[in-house]
Amino acid sequence: MRIVLDAMGSDNHPAADVAGAVMAAREWGDEIIIVGQEDVVRRELAGHDTAGLKLEVVHASEVIEMDDKPAQAARAKKDSSMHVGMNLVRDGKADAYVTAGNTGGVLAVATLHTLRRIPGVKRAAVTGIFPLPAGKVVVLDVGANADCKPEYLFQFAVMGTIYARDALGCENPRVALLSNGEEPYKGSLLVKEAYGLLEGSDLNFIGNLEPKEVVVRQADVVVTDGFSGNVFMKTLEATAKMLTVAIRDEIKAGVVTSLGGLLAKPAFARVGKRLDPKEVGGLPLLGVNGVVIKAHGRSDAQAIKNAIRQAREAVRGEIVEAIRQGLAREE
Repeated sequence: MRIVLDAMGSDNHPAADVAGAVMAAREWGDEIIIVGQEDVVRRELAGHDTAGLKLEVVHASEVIEMDDKPAQAARAKKDSSMHVGMNLVRDGKADAYVTAGNTGGVLAVATLHTLRRIPGVKRAAVTGIFPLPAGKVVVLDVGANADCKPEYLFQFAVMGTIYARDALGCENPRVALLSNGEEPYKGSLLVKEAYGLLEGSDLNFIGNLEPKEVVVRQADVVVTDGFSGNVFMKTLEATAKMLTVAIRDEIKAGVVTSLGGLLAKPAFARVGKRLDPKEVGGLPLLGVNGVVIKAHGRSDAQAIKNAIRQAREAVRGEIVEAIRQGLAREE
């Protein structure tokens, strides 16, 4: 398997990106193609033991920065690490592309300039994978499409079902709409119209769910528009951080609780590892003609490595072809 890694993506590029690529190449033995400004990448690689690893460096002279306007940068910077990396996937020279770069830039380059959407896909979706206590939940869209039509949500449900089944190994995934109530008559006009489309489909649609049901994994795939999905994702992340800080402060507040905290430290560490977004690695961009994984800008080397693992799982599950066939059956 050949995975492209954008060395210029993370906030701490190229250090975190290159270190993650080295870790992935060592753990799985795949070839990692590191794309970026060659002199910078090679200088960073020189600080790692790369003996026996399948690592290739491909030069890209430009970088789409985090503060660039996505559509404008995608048009102007044709030799960016995003363009060069995704072109390798488009041309069959690599199996997947991973980046921690500008989300809007990834979307613009993928859909408008390189890979393009799978025929029949109306909108590509940034797909969140939440490592909740009861298991992983796929949520889409979480940021690509603030305004949606019912047919977009229907396609998100199809793509999310395929990803949950073929990449994450979830048999017959349960699909739900994110709403403000479980009843079919609850929700916005968008949710109500999408409900009718999903109810009449062959998907394992279980109806509407409120956020409180989502976090206990009453569904495996949760569908929403990109605005609501992004708010949901950021609220969940912020709540988890707030609770972690509150629990830590209360444990340190007294001698007895401090001693109890020491005894419970291994359990806290295990829970923290299960819920850590770094263990997921990245968000798949579903609906484009190639496997694209978007990692968080704040990703460290471990998160980059796990984003590469996500890419490997999507390639193994033949996600792109499965989505193509799945949408064709639903037309």
